[in-house]
Amino acid sequence: MFLFAAPAQAVPYVDGYSSFRDIVLDWHHDLLVFVHKDLPKLIFILIFWAIVLRIVLFFVGRMRRIADRHATTAHQRASELRTVAAVLRATAYGVVGFIVILHVLSILGISTTSLLGAAGLVSVGVGLGAQSLFKDVINGIFILIENQFNVGDTVTLASLTGTVENLSLRLTTLRDANGSLYFIPNSQIATVSNLSRDYAVGTLNLTVDATADPDKVLRVLRETALAVRNDPRFKDSAVADPDVPGVDAISGRVVTYPVTIRVRISRKDALMRELRRRILQAFEQNGIPLGTDPANMLLMKHSGPSSADPTAPPAQQPLTGT
Repeated sequence: MFLFAAPAQAVPYVDGYSSFRDIVLDWHHDLLVFVHKDLPKLIFILIFWAIVLRIVLFFVGRMRRIADRHATTAHQRASELRTVAAVLRATAYGVVGFIVILHVLSILGISTTSLLGAAGLVSVGVGLGAQSLFKDVINGIFILIENQFNVGDTVTLASLTGTVENLSLRLTTLRDANGSLYFIPNSQIATVSNLSRDYAVGTLNLTVDATADPDKVLRVLRETALAVRNDPRFKDSAVADPDVPGVDAISGRVVTYPVTIRVRISRKDALMRELRRRILQAFEQNGIPLGTDPANMLLMKHSGPSSADPTAPPAQQPLTGT
Protein backbone atom coordinates (compact mmCIF):
# COMPACT_ATOMS: atom_id res chain seq x y z
CA MET A 1 0.00 0.00 0.00
CA PHE A 2 1.41 3.17 -1.09
CA LEU A 3 0.67 6.40 0.66
CA PHE A 4 0.80 9.50 -1.42
CA ALA A 5 1.32 12.74 0.46
CA ALA A 6 -0.69 15.69 -0.75
CA PRO A 7 1.44 18.50 -2.14
CA ALA A 8 2.02 21.31 0.31
CA GLN A 9 0.06 24.49 -0.27
CA ALA A 10 2.15 27.28 -1.86
CA VAL A 11 3.01 29.96 0.65
CA PRO A 12 4.22 33.30 -0.63
CA TYR A 13 7.85 33.69 0.29
CA VAL A 14 9.24 37.21 0.93
CA ASP A 15 12.93 37.58 1.55
CA GLY A 16 15.19 40.57 2.02
CA TYR A 17 15.90 40.83 -1.66
CA SER A 18 12.63 42.49 -2.62
CA SER A 19 12.87 45.00 0.27
CA PHE A 20 16.44 45.91 -0.68
CA ARG A 21 15.35 46.31 -4.29
CA ASP A 22 12.58 48.67 -3.26
CA ILE A 23 15.00 50.69 -1.19
CA VAL A 24 17.43 50.89 -4.10
CA LEU A 25 14.64 51.96 -6.42
CA ASP A 26 13.56 54.66 -3.96
CA TRP A 27 17.12 55.90 -3.61
CA HIS A 28 17.53 55.91 -7.34
CA HIS A 29 14.38 57.96 -7.74
CA ASP A 30 15.43 60.39 -5.01
CA LEU A 31 18.88 60.69 -6.55
CA LEU A 32 17.42 61.51 -9.94
CA VAL A 33 15.19 64.16 -8.37
CA PHE A 34 18.16 65.61 -6.49
CA VAL A 35 20.33 65.69 -9.62
CA HIS A 36 17.65 67.34 -11.74
CA LYS A 37 16.26 69.74 -9.17
CA ASP A 38 18.49 70.35 -6.16
CA LEU A 39 22.02 69.78 -7.45
CA PRO A 40 22.01 72.85 -9.76
CA LYS A 41 20.91 75.03 -6.83
CA LEU A 42 23.65 73.59 -4.63
CA ILE A 43 26.29 74.13 -7.31
CA PHE A 44 25.11 77.72 -7.85
CA ILE A 45 25.31 78.46 -4.11
CA LEU A 46 28.81 77.04 -3.86
CA ILE A 47 29.96 79.01 -6.91
CA PHE A 48 28.45 82.17 -5.46
CA TRP A 49 30.24 81.50 -2.17
CA ALA A 50 33.55 81.00 -3.97
CA ILE A 51 33.12 84.24 -5.99
CA VAL A 52 32.30 86.31 -2.91
CA LEU A 53 35.26 84.90 -1.02
CA ARG A 54 37.55 85.59 -3.96
CA ILE A 55 36.39 89.22 -4.01
CA VAL A 56 36.96 89.54 -0.28
CA LEU A 57 40.40 87.97 -0.55
CA PHE A 58 41.27 90.34 -3.40
CA PHE A 59 40.57 93.42 -1.27
CA VAL A 60 42.22 91.88 1.80
CA GLY A 61 45.33 91.06 -0.23
CA ARG A 62 45.41 94.56 -1.68
CA MET A 63 45.22 96.11 1.78
CA ARG A 64 48.02 93.86 3.00
CA ARG A 65 50.22 94.81 0.04
CA ILE A 66 49.65 98.49 0.80
CA ALA A 67 50.54 97.80 4.44
CA ASP A 68 53.76 96.07 3.36
CA ARG A 69 54.74 99.08 1.25
CA HIS A 70 54.22 101.42 4.23
CA ALA A 71 55.84 99.10 6.77
CA THR A 72 59.15 101.00 6.78
CA THR A 73 57.82 104.57 6.55
CA ALA A 74 54.58 104.32 8.56
CA HIS A 75 54.67 101.27 10.79
CA GLN A 76 51.56 102.22 12.76
CA ARG A 77 49.55 102.83 9.61
CA ALA A 78 50.63 99.44 8.25
CA SER A 79 49.46 97.76 11.46
CA GLU A 80 46.10 99.49 11.21
CA LEU A 81 45.62 98.33 7.62
CA ARG A 82 46.43 94.76 8.59
CA THR A 83 43.91 94.98 11.44
CA VAL A 84 41.18 96.19 9.10
CA ALA A 85 42.04 93.46 6.59
CA ALA A 86 41.78 90.77 9.26
CA VAL A 87 38.45 92.11 10.54
CA LEU A 88 37.05 92.31 7.00
CA ARG A 89 38.08 88.74 6.18
CA ALA A 90 36.71 87.28 9.42
CA THR A 91 33.42 89.16 9.10
CA ALA A 92 32.95 88.17 5.47
CA TYR A 93 33.72 84.52 6.19
CA GLY A 94 31.24 84.45 9.08
CA VAL A 95 28.35 86.20 7.31
CA VAL A 96 28.69 84.48 3.94
CA GLY A 97 29.32 81.10 5.55
CA PHE A 98 26.19 81.37 7.70
CA ILE A 99 24.03 82.28 4.68
CA VAL A 100 25.44 79.43 2.60
CA ILE A 101 24.87 76.90 5.39
CA LEU A 102 21.24 77.94 5.69
CA HIS A 103 20.66 77.50 1.95
CA VAL A 104 22.43 74.14 1.85
CA LEU A 105 20.37 72.83 4.76
CA SER A 106 17.19 74.05 3.06
CA ILE A 107 18.14 72.26 -0.17
CA LEU A 108 18.87 69.05 1.71
CA GLY A 109 15.43 69.21 3.30
CA ILE A 110 16.64 69.93 6.81
CA SER A 111 14.43 72.35 8.71
CA THR A 112 16.20 75.58 9.60
CA THR A 113 13.39 77.05 11.69
CA SER A 114 14.94 76.15 15.02
CA LEU A 115 18.36 77.34 13.85
CA LEU A 116 16.96 80.67 12.71
CA GLY A 117 15.04 81.03 15.95
CA ALA A 118 18.17 80.42 18.00
CA ALA A 119 20.13 82.85 15.84
CA GLY A 120 17.39 85.43 16.27
CA LEU A 121 17.45 85.09 20.05
CA VAL A 122 21.22 85.36 20.10
CA SER A 123 21.19 88.42 17.85
CA VAL A 124 18.56 90.12 20.01
CA GLY A 125 20.57 89.42 23.16
CA VAL A 126 23.79 90.64 21.58
CA GLY A 127 22.04 93.71 20.19
CA LEU A 128 20.62 94.66 23.59
CA GLY A 129 23.69 93.82 25.63
CA ALA A 130 26.47 95.02 23.34
CA GLN A 131 24.97 97.80 21.27
CA SER A 132 27.59 100.34 22.34
CA LEU A 133 30.36 97.81 21.70
CA PHE A 134 29.27 97.36 18.09
CA LYS A 135 29.06 101.11 17.66
CA ASP A 136 32.62 101.41 18.99
CA VAL A 137 33.90 98.77 16.56
CA ILE A 138 32.07 100.16 13.53
CA ASN A 139 33.27 103.70 14.22
CA GLY A 140 36.79 102.41 14.83
CA ILE A 141 36.80 100.64 11.46
CA PHE A 142 35.80 103.87 9.71
CA ILE A 143 38.47 105.82 11.61
CA LEU A 144 41.11 103.39 10.36
CA ILE A 145 39.80 103.20 6.79
CA GLU A 146 39.41 106.97 6.41
CA ASN A 147 42.77 107.62 8.15
CA GLN A 148 41.28 110.32 10.35
CA PHE A 149 44.23 110.18 12.77
CA ASN A 150 47.12 107.93 13.69
CA VAL A 151 49.21 107.16 16.74
CA GLY A 152 51.41 110.16 17.54
CA ASP A 153 49.03 112.79 16.13
CA THR A 154 47.88 115.71 18.26
CA VAL A 155 44.10 115.78 18.07
CA THR A 156 40.98 117.09 19.76
CA LEU A 157 38.46 114.32 20.51
CA ALA A 158 35.35 114.61 22.65
CA SER A 159 36.47 118.07 23.86
CA LEU A 160 39.86 116.65 24.90
CA THR A 161 43.16 117.70 23.31
CA GLY A 162 46.24 115.54 23.46
CA THR A 163 48.50 113.07 21.69
CA VAL A 164 47.15 109.74 20.48
CA GLU A 165 49.08 106.96 22.22
CA ASN A 166 47.05 103.96 21.10
CA LEU A 167 44.28 103.26 18.63
CA SER A 168 42.14 100.12 18.44
CA LEU A 169 38.79 99.16 17.01
CA ARG A 170 37.06 99.81 20.34
CA LEU A 171 38.73 102.85 21.91
CA THR A 172 41.34 105.57 21.48
CA THR A 173 43.94 106.37 24.14
CA LEU A 174 44.76 110.08 24.46
CA ARG A 175 47.35 111.79 26.69
CA ASP A 176 47.05 115.53 27.30
CA ALA A 177 49.74 118.12 28.10
CA ASN A 178 49.39 117.47 31.85
CA GLY A 179 50.16 113.79 31.42
CA SER A 180 46.61 112.58 32.05
CA LEU A 181 45.67 109.49 30.07
CA TYR A 182 42.14 109.31 28.63
CA PHE A 183 40.39 106.24 27.23
CA ILE A 184 37.77 107.40 24.74
CA PRO A 185 35.31 104.87 23.22
CA ASN A 186 35.22 105.29 19.47
CA SER A 187 31.43 105.69 19.53
CA GLN A 188 31.92 108.95 21.49
CA ILE A 189 34.07 110.47 18.73
CA ALA A 190 31.76 112.65 16.66
CA THR A 191 34.20 115.34 15.48
CA VAL A 192 37.95 115.03 14.98
CA SER A 193 40.32 118.01 14.94
CA ASN A 194 43.70 116.76 13.75
CA LEU A 195 46.41 119.26 14.65
CA SER A 196 49.23 117.21 13.12
CA ARG A 197 47.97 116.36 9.65
CA ASP A 198 50.57 116.97 6.91
CA TYR A 199 52.32 119.75 8.84
CA ALA A 200 52.28 121.64 12.13
CA VAL A 201 52.31 125.41 12.53
CA GLY A 202 54.80 126.85 14.98
CA THR A 203 53.71 130.27 16.30
CA LEU A 204 55.86 132.60 18.40
CA ASN A 205 54.33 135.85 19.71
CA LEU A 206 57.11 138.25 20.69
CA THR A 207 56.45 141.28 22.86
CA VAL A 208 58.78 144.24 22.30
CA ASP A 209 58.93 147.59 24.04
CA ALA A 210 57.24 150.39 22.11
CA THR A 211 60.48 152.41 22.01
CA ALA A 212 61.94 149.95 19.47
CA ASP A 213 61.74 150.86 15.81
CA PRO A 214 59.10 148.55 14.22
CA ASP A 215 60.94 148.40 10.89
CA LYS A 216 64.13 147.35 12.63
CA VAL A 217 62.30 144.74 14.72
CA LEU A 218 60.62 143.25 11.64
CA ARG A 219 63.91 143.16 9.75
CA VAL A 220 65.72 141.39 12.60
CA LEU A 221 62.88 138.89 13.05
CA ARG A 222 62.71 138.02 9.34
CA GLU A 223 66.48 137.64 9.01
CA THR A 224 66.70 135.48 12.13
CA ALA A 225 63.75 133.25 11.21
CA LEU A 226 65.04 132.79 7.66
CA ALA A 227 68.49 131.88 9.01
CA VAL A 228 66.92 129.13 11.12
CA ARG A 229 64.90 127.97 8.08
CA ASN A 230 68.07 127.66 5.96
CA ASP A 231 70.14 126.01 8.68
CA PRO A 232 71.25 122.54 7.47
CA ARG A 233 69.97 121.04 10.71
CA PHE A 234 66.44 122.37 10.17
CA LYS A 235 66.21 122.71 6.40
CA ASP A 236 64.28 119.45 6.11
CA SER A 237 62.10 120.27 9.12
CA ALA A 238 60.44 123.40 7.70
CA VAL A 239 58.07 123.02 4.76
CA ALA A 240 57.74 126.76 4.01
CA ASP A 241 59.50 130.05 4.67
CA PRO A 242 58.68 131.80 7.96
CA ASP A 243 56.04 134.48 7.97
CA VAL A 244 56.43 137.73 9.95
CA PRO A 245 53.37 139.77 8.95
CA GLY A 246 54.01 142.81 11.16
CA VAL A 247 52.58 144.39 14.29
CA ASP A 248 49.79 142.22 15.64
CA ALA A 249 48.73 144.06 18.80
CA ILE A 250 49.59 147.06 20.98
CA SER A 251 48.91 147.05 24.72
CA GLY A 252 50.24 150.12 26.51
CA ARG A 253 53.96 150.14 25.81
CA VAL A 254 54.01 146.51 24.68
CA VAL A 255 53.96 145.68 20.96
CA THR A 256 53.34 142.10 19.78
CA TYR A 257 55.06 140.70 16.68
CA PRO A 258 53.94 137.18 15.60
CA VAL A 259 56.28 134.76 13.83
CA THR A 260 54.79 131.63 12.21
CA ILE A 261 56.46 128.80 10.33
CA ARG A 262 55.17 125.50 8.95
CA VAL A 263 57.19 122.48 10.03
CA ARG A 264 56.96 118.74 9.61
CA ILE A 265 55.16 116.64 12.17
CA SER A 266 57.16 115.87 15.34
CA ARG A 267 59.92 118.38 14.38
CA LYS A 268 58.24 121.51 15.65
CA ASP A 269 59.69 121.72 19.17
CA ALA A 270 63.37 121.55 18.19
CA LEU A 271 63.01 124.21 15.52
CA MET A 272 61.01 126.57 17.77
CA ARG A 273 63.57 126.25 20.57
CA GLU A 274 66.37 127.21 18.19
CA LEU A 275 64.31 130.13 16.86
CA ARG A 276 63.74 131.50 20.36
CA ARG A 277 67.44 131.23 21.20
CA ARG A 278 68.54 133.09 18.08
CA ILE A 279 65.92 135.81 18.48
CA LEU A 280 67.14 136.52 22.02
CA GLN A 281 70.71 136.80 20.73
CA ALA A 282 69.66 139.01 17.81
CA PHE A 283 67.67 141.33 20.09
CA GLU A 284 70.65 141.63 22.44
CA GLN A 285 73.03 142.43 19.59
CA ASN A 286 70.71 145.02 18.04
CA GLY A 287 69.64 146.65 21.31
CA ILE A 288 65.96 145.76 20.99
CA PRO A 289 64.27 145.69 24.42
CA LEU A 290 61.68 143.06 25.18
CA GLY A 291 58.28 144.27 26.29
CA THR A 292 56.93 144.12 29.83
CA ASP A 293 53.26 143.91 30.56
CA PRO A 294 52.13 147.13 32.31
CA ALA A 295 49.83 145.06 34.51
CA ASN A 296 52.91 143.47 36.06
CA MET A 297 54.61 146.79 36.81
CA LEU A 298 54.68 147.99 40.43
CA LEU A 299 55.69 151.45 41.57
CA MET A 300 57.40 151.73 44.96
CA LYS A 301 57.99 155.04 46.68
CA HIS A 302 61.29 155.57 48.49
CA SER A 303 61.92 158.06 51.31
CA GLY A 304 65.64 158.42 50.81
CA PRO A 305 68.12 161.34 51.10
CA SER A 306 67.52 164.79 49.69
CA SER A 307 67.22 165.10 45.95
CA ALA A 308 70.12 167.58 46.07
CA ASP A 309 72.42 164.65 46.68
CA PRO A 310 73.47 163.36 43.26
CA THR A 311 74.01 159.89 44.69
CA ALA A 312 70.48 159.67 46.04
CA PRO A 313 68.13 157.16 44.39
CA PRO A 314 65.17 158.46 42.43
CA ALA A 315 61.91 159.11 44.20
CA GLN A 316 60.13 156.33 42.27
CA GLN A 317 61.63 153.14 40.94
CA PRO A 318 59.77 150.64 38.75
CA LEU A 319 59.98 147.08 39.88
CA THR A 320 58.85 144.08 37.93
CA GLY A 321 56.90 141.43 39.64
CA THR A 322 54.46 138.68 39.08
